[in-house]
Amino acid sequence: MEATTLYDRLGGADGIETVVDEFYDRLLDDEGMQPFFGDVDMERQRQHQTLFISRVAGGPAEYSGETTRAVHRDLGLTRDDFETVVAHLRASLDTCGVDDGDAAEVIAAVRGPEDDVLRR
Repeated sequence: MEATTLYDRLGGADGIETVVDEFYDRLLDDEGMQPFFGDVDMERQRQHQTLFISRVAGGPAEYSGETTRAVHRDLGLTRDDFETVVAHLRASLDTCGVDDGDAAEVIAAVRGPEDDVLRR
């Protein structure tokens, strides 16, 4: 039986967690991104990102924290920073063997709240 939701095609919670771990490993290895994570509880951050991707992929995830706009309010992220994050996510999806079409769906979902992330 073929997986019917993006969540299922990503491998469910375990698959998404693997992608998120790869993603944050890449971000933390990027000197330009490191300043954004200096005071961040990375275990909690990884959990939040896993929930976010699970939710946008049609999985069973509820998030009750701050809004995207509020979470990013003091970061001063630029468009270039956002594109770097997207590039690391795409590379992580590729490394984890996610199909191109499914990866494009994840990237589109991440781009959805771009204005809130960049505070526009």
